[in-house]
Amino acid sequence: FEQAAMVEAVSIAVHAVERTPVSLNDTAVVVGAGGIGSALANRIAASGRFDGVVLTSRSGDPRGVDGASVRIRSVDLLEEPSIEGLAGYICELDKPLRLVICATGILHSGEDIRPERRLEDISPAHLARIFAVNAFGPLLIAKHLAPLLPRRERSVFAAISARVGSIGDNRLGGWYGYRASKAALNQFMRTLANECRVRHPRAAIVSIHPGTTDTDLSHPFQRNIEQGKLYTPEQTARRILDVLEPLGPPDSGRFFHWAGSEIPW
Repeated sequence: FEQAAMVEAVSIAVHAVERTPVSLNDTAVVVGAGGIGSALANRIAASGRFDGVVLTSRSGDPRGVDGASVRIRSVDLLEEPSIEGLAGYICELDKPLRLVICATGILHSGEDIRPERRLEDISPAHLARIFAVNAFGPLLIAKHLAPLLPRRERSVFAAISARVGSIGDNRLGGWYGYRASKAALNQFMRTLANECRVRHPRAAIVSIHPGTTDTDLSHPFQRNIEQGKLYTPEQTARRILDVLEPLGPPDSGRFFHWAGSEIPW
């Protein structure tokens, strides 16, 4: 009985360590200053749990961000030297990197790139652009920022994916580029999670579906959304952080819904 109690106590202690809150000396990075990314950065900064909150923007001048609490860095996901510069900046802060959220994505771009409804709509150039932003960009972020995560302490690396990236949940078809690029992102995160079990055993590497949010990405398609199913960026940011906050190593390599349930690959 004593031995069993001791094992249980050790298990509880380890579990507590894995769930230990970050300290005020830690750094959080949000990649992508769109509606969701900016809301995430603001909410993380307002929590007071991080000394440094860094938000990346391609333009370097995001709107709606608390500039007094959030450091803005200009980063182009399609330019690896730009991402290397971000990693260098994080190293200069000299504070543990505990949280990275990739909140980037492209579904359409003006009249040029639109979600494909039929095979006839497929364009190799458009597919290349969508994959570059939705899948390759977050993987490059991981290439340069994941090595900065603590090796023996809890951290989280999360990528904003989409439920339509689930192959098992695909019942409607269409949106070839967006679906496939998000599926590729999920595979990248799953593969990264497997590697990090050795390199960063206390890290949780996950994909997360944010829900349909009132941003530029969803704007052309909001007409058909059910009432109450379109969320503000602030609602989405809160829900995402609520899901990420308790995650530990056993959760690494999983794909989460904003409500906390797991989505099939």
